[in-house]
Amino acid sequence: MVPVSTRPRRRVGRLALTLVLTLPAWAGVAAAHSGGLGGATREPLAVPTWLFLFTGGGVVGVSFLLASFVTDRRLVDAVHDWGRPLPTPARALRAVARAVGVGVLAVVVAVGYLGPETGVRSLTVLVVWVAWWGGYVASTYLVGNTWPTLGPFRTLAERLPSLDRTYPDRLGAWPSVAGLLLLVWVEVMTPLADDPRLLATVLVAYTAVTLVGSAVVGADDWFEEVDPLARVFRFYSRLAPVGVVDGRLRLRLPGGALPDTVLDGRDDVAFVVTLLFVTTYDGFVATGPWASGVRAVEGVGVPPVGAYLGAYLGGAALFYLAYRAASRMGRRRAATYLSTDYLARRFAPALLPIAAGYHLAHNLGSVLVLAPTLAAVGAAPLSPPASPPQLAGLPSWVGGLELAAVLLGHLLAVWVAHATAYDLFPSRLQAVRSQYGVTAVMIGYTMLSLWIVAEPYVAPPFIAS
Repeated sequence: MVPVSTRPRRRVGRLALTLVLTLPAWAGVAAAHSGGLGGATREPLAVPTWLFLFTGGGVVGVSFLLASFVTDRRLVDAVHDWGRPLPTPARALRAVARAVGVGVLAVVVAVGYLGPETGVRSLTVLVVWVAWWGGYVASTYLVGNTWPTLGPFRTLAERLPSLDRTYPDRLGAWPSVAGLLLLVWVEVMTPLADDPRLLATVLVAYTAVTLVGSAVVGADDWFEEVDPLARVFRFYSRLAPVGVVDGRLRLRLPGGALPDTVLDGRDDVAFVVTLLFVTTYDGFVATGPWASGVRAVEGVGVPPVGAYLGAYLGGAALFYLAYRAASRMGRRRAATYLSTDYLARRFAPALLPIAAGYHLAHNLGSVLVLAPTLAAVGAAPLSPPASPPQLAGLPSWVGGLELAAVLLGHLLAVWVAHATAYDLFPSRLQAVRSQYGVTAVMIGYTMLSLWIVAEPYVAPPFIAS
């Protein structure tokens, strides 16, 4: 008998799961998405959108069925436990890297205030959005996490005195969830990609908040629980082929550390789901259906900022509730004594390849198209070229790479969930059934991500630029 008090929550979770699975079912013709910084033209694919999306969702579903046939536990363990030791960098090299990180931050802020005011001709904008958020962030899940060494914020914080106040345990990592939501909200709703001075001001403000927070509770607690950027890189690094084990670098298969990862609580689960959501939202607001919808809502008297904020907070809640519903489904199908919370903490790391795949797809076009501009502007940051160089014909194949990144991320996520299930359950049938819920949300996330990537870029309406 299900307690009456839990029924409303379960109904909401089921509704959220249903919505995630059905949101992408749009009609039309697929066209590759631009990826950011104002967009770039893409050649439409002559494929009906419904066929394109259901094919992508079907690929994930079939991959789940194929993974289900891999029932040899020794083989599963051998795949995700494989590794080789690597030489550890010398202290001198780490010291140089820390100095470089602080120096880059100083140059980016200075050029933001002193350099040109045009977005893609500013070294500040190109370094932050192309080199750092597009390229460097990708390196943390494609190669390994160097942010603890290169990150200028922690380097500065560790050199300041601290009050060492006790960090409240009741807060957990929830401040980092709020911080991540706030950062992406500011990125979407303000012209950070077009206004170097505003971007430099945000960097100064972020540095100030980080230094004050670290001075109060200590650098370890701040960057472990509160700082959203440090946590983004730390979670992404669990996906990377190079990681740190017992203080030493180790080579492993991509995603090899994820099946053994157990998140600490609901706050960590919420952070992983939010990391997946915010990149999705960033792409969603640059689609035609969103532009039409927000104009229609504004036409009936709802302020545009209300539509953006409602979709933002509602979408984050929808993603989280859908994942919770999937965890409950997995527990019910597996008939296990393990709690829903525990299953949510164990399977949430399987969502990280999806977040990484979509991050790569969302930013790949900008990185490839604007990398030559970054090189040209970097040679003379205060007197950039009159117009950014163009790469003729590039968009024709970038779209294919974006779609491949989304699908590969989801396929890896299916394997991670499979390996996690076999690590959890003694029964093979339990292991397979426990994946039903998480596979369902993966298919929904896949179709939604592919739809966004396939939509042509449309400038978000009612946002200052």
